[in-house]
Amino acid sequence: NMRNTMRRLTSLLCELALCLSLLPASALAADENAEPAPEDPLLRERGRALSELRRLDEAIEDEKLSAQIVHLETVTGKIFDLVAEDRDKLPQIRRFLNYYLPTTLKLLNAYDRMGDAGVEGTNIQGAMGRIDAMMDQVVRAFDKQLDALFAHEALDISADITVLEQMLAQEGLGGPRLGQTEEKGGT
Repeated sequence: NMRNTMRRLTSLLCELALCLSLLPASALAADENAEPAPEDPLLRERGRALSELRRLDEAIEDEKLSAQIVHLETVTGKIFDLVAEDRDKLPQIRRFLNYYLPTTLKLLNAYDRMGDAGVEGTNIQGAMGRIDAMMDQVVRAFDKQLDALFAHEALDISADITVLEQMLAQEGLGGPRLGQTEEKGGT
């Protein structure tokens, strides 16, 4: 009797384990009374922008423009990631989020629609040419935006290096400053 009860209990536990393994992890972790946490708007915008850039890359056949879109996708992801890690940087990308990124997506979507029109009219060709010519400037602007997010860190690093060089020099442990070569005297 005891042996049969143990077998049955073991069998039930195995079935329960199998059923639980089929549930998504989120279902196991969720509290029934807890409200779902609101999704982070910054991460939601990151996903939307990167997804749209990927779609545009696949839709636009021009090789140069496609390469620029891939570059914008990479840089945009890095910008969002840096700000997600340090929310104090969010004010630095307000114009990027509210104007540059949406306008770039709007222009690329217009380029895609015009390319799909199948007509080579002067208005379509002129607009597509202007968008194509503008993309070099857009790529440089996105790169500068990413670089600007590192300005504070670069200043801190520069100050740390200067202090370290001065301390090493005071202790007689310093050599030539970084970036300089040591001059060898003739003997």
